Amino acid sequence: MLWIMRFSGLFSALLAVIVLSPSLQSFPPAEAIRSSHLDAYLRFPSSSETTPPRRFSFRRSPVFRNAADCAAADVDSGVCSPSLVHVAITLDFEYLRGSIAAVHSILQHSSCPESVFFHFLVSETDLESLVRSSFPELKFKVYYFDPEIVRSMISTSVRQALEQPLNYARNYLADMLEPCVRRVIYLDSDLIVVDDIAKLWRTDLGSKTIGAPEYCHANFTKYFTPAFWSDERFSGAFKGRSPCYFNTGVMVMDLERWRSVGYTEVIERWMEIQKSDRIYELGSLPPFLLVFAGEVAPIEHRWNQHGLGGDNVRGSCRDLHPGPVSLLHWSGSGKPWFRLDSRKPCPLDTLWAPYDLYGHSR
Repeated sequence: MLWIMRFSGLFSALLAVIVLSPSLQSFPPAEAIRSSHLDAYLRFPSSSETTPPRRFSFRRSPVFRNAADCAAADVDSGVCSPSLVHVAITLDFEYLRGSIAAVHSILQHSSCPESVFFHFLVSETDLESLVRSSFPELKFKVYYFDPEIVRSMISTSVRQALEQPLNYARNYLADMLEPCVRRVIYLDSDLIVVDDIAKLWRTDLGSKTIGAPEYCHANFTKYFTPAFWSDERFSGAFKGRSPCYFNTGVMVMDLERWRSVGYTEVIERWMEIQKSDRIYELGSLPPFLLVFAGEVAPIEHRWNQHGLGGDNVRGSCRDLHPGPVSLLHWSGSGKPWFRLDSRKPCPLDTLWAPYDLYGHSR
């Protein structure tokens, strides 16, 4: 298992450990409540509705095979096979490079990579072929998310990138994915996984709907405006709970329970309140906190070493939190591919680079 210490003087040694550690090498042959907008998930826009595709190319990934002790795949069951690990990630042109790297990292460190099924959420066309060019044997499906579903509910945020409709697609996973998919791991596009994703998949959620690493030392009050905290109609949402901050970029989600309660509609109601009363400033995160904070199944912090992209303004370099690492997450405004291309990388961006398959076509 990978252990990384917060000590810049040991960074060279750290890279050696990363490169040489077996844990970082590929394993040997390694009536649901539905939104009224559901039809929009299934409709891809015509070419006249989309901008012309940008010219990207990605190198082909090595082929990763299941280890001998992996469960035999049930080919006939397709996406409904009980042996699959389901992972949902968004795809868009701006973050496509990050998404491809995330997939690459998951496959490389999975003991049963052929048993991982990817659900890609898109609001643009022509992305499927790019994924297939890098991962010809990947099990995946693409789901179109219509931006108009949420556009009228999105309010301004501290950073424009947080206002993009695709950031809200995770609110609709229970409606978009097949009913037979009862659980999914949702991952942001700006991360890499350096451990076996099956370990995260086996998280015991108990009676909770989502699981995520929690950070109870964080100042929870800052995620909402003074108007929120001064109005019992709003702040009363946390009555009887002990809410802690959690990052929505890494979540294990019980979709069956989500569907039975109708959490999508609950989140939408908070977004509508935000439009009229301005109760928070930070994009798609606060509605999740309002609904789930204090009711989250805890997951080890190793599964979301977040904040590596710095804050939402400067994107400055950050160190890792103390302890072991299974997932590195460049949340914040600084993304490793942009910093590497500008030749002004942060030290930890070097850990992302080996998973980058990007090549710009001339």
